[in-house]
Amino acid sequence: MSKSKPKVPSFFQRIPHAITMLFGIIVLVTVLTYILPAGTYERILVDGRNTVVPNSYQTIVGTPVGILDMFKAIPLGFKEAVEIIFIVLAGGIMFGFMEKSKAVENAVGTMVKKLGLKNKHMIIVLMTFIYGILGVAVGYENNIAMVPIAAVLSLALGGDLILAAGISVGAMTIGFGLSPINPYTVGTGHKIAELTMFSGALLRSILCFSALGIMAYYNVRYFKKITLDPNKSLGKGLDVNELALSRPIQEYQLNRKNWMVISIFLLGLLAVLYGVFNLHWYINELSAVFLIIALLCGLVSRMSATTMSETTLKAVALAAPGAFMVGFATSIKVLMEMGSISDTISFQLSNMLQGLPLYASAICMSISQTVINFFIPSGSGQALATLPVMLPLGESLGLTRQITILAFQIGDGLSNLVNPTLGGLIAMISMCRVPIDRWVRFIFPVLISILFLAFTTLIVAVAINYS
Repeated sequence: MSKSKPKVPSFFQRIPHAITMLFGIIVLVTVLTYILPAGTYERILVDGRNTVVPNSYQTIVGTPVGILDMFKAIPLGFKEAVEIIFIVLAGGIMFGFMEKSKAVENAVGTMVKKLGLKNKHMIIVLMTFIYGILGVAVGYENNIAMVPIAAVLSLALGGDLILAAGISVGAMTIGFGLSPINPYTVGTGHKIAELTMFSGALLRSILCFSALGIMAYYNVRYFKKITLDPNKSLGKGLDVNELALSRPIQEYQLNRKNWMVISIFLLGLLAVLYGVFNLHWYINELSAVFLIIALLCGLVSRMSATTMSETTLKAVALAAPGAFMVGFATSIKVLMEMGSISDTISFQLSNMLQGLPLYASAICMSISQTVINFFIPSGSGQALATLPVMLPLGESLGLTRQITILAFQIGDGLSNLVNPTLGGLIAMISMCRVPIDRWVRFIFPVLISILFLAFTTLIVAVAINYS
């Protein structure tokens, strides 16, 4: 009797744990500081921000990172990422109070009851686009408080936490990354290129909403797959305690306290939107608003001081793994700065584009921005570091400035779907309690499909001399 051969794990099943993956990148960057020459561009202050001077790259004395400094970069990464780390905790505390009040569970249960379980697929598509529009219009980390709601919704529909991340994090990352009005990438790029702010919005809008359509399709497809065979769920074994609905859908309704909690949450979101767009609020102000919402939710729910204290610590415990991952990922950026190799990578990649055919140069420029994004995960930071170099290079290759910025936006925005060094991504998938290794297994086919669409759009842009 012949023995059956053991099943060989697929490529995605071999993706290491998130901690292992990030530590591997830390070791790789440390090694690169010994291989790559240290170098820097000259920078000048423009409107309060450091901008690269084209053709100013020069090598400098190398500062390779030793073993002690490699591990020292980890606490320094936590220090640099403290604002994002705390907003993960603050968002977790706020959601913990809302969950304790049963307002989120009752609201989601009531919504699903009203729309009907027969319309599950429509709900998934609708919510994917709603989260995508939040990414387009509001921003990225600004939406972190909305992520856990998708977790409750997905479980209420019979999905899992991976689907929740697809509906919320996937859609918001695509919406923000390809937004025609993204102030950090398109806005900064247009300012550097001296183009009309947010010009060329039609082509970008078509690309953005088509990409969200692909995300919605994959979400529904994944939901159908795990509904037919729960064993195919990538979310098996993930902690769904206090996220899943506790009773049948037909029993849900909103009471007065629930409405008060939801009203406080919505008023808090309105305050955030007003502050972001009118008062230049950022992460610390958002964290403060989240904490105020949490306190008010506890008070209107008539929680005792002991209950509020226990709820806070329980929420912190659930949010702590994600907060840790944010600091751990940021240590990679610290290592790049220690070894002075960020500008070297940008310089070498820009040199590789010389002499390429017109259409290939546009696509390769986008790919080079993808590579750079893993080392400079900030959209505006990457724009300020690379576009002063890429814009004149693109013109010498025959690409308009608008095409160069589109290539930059695609390379930066889409790679954020799988970028382990992006604190915002790590923070938001952690709010769905999804580790990055499982997230990559889910989102990678989506990324490939959207990249094909984006590169096709780039080819069209070159063909019509997009300007």
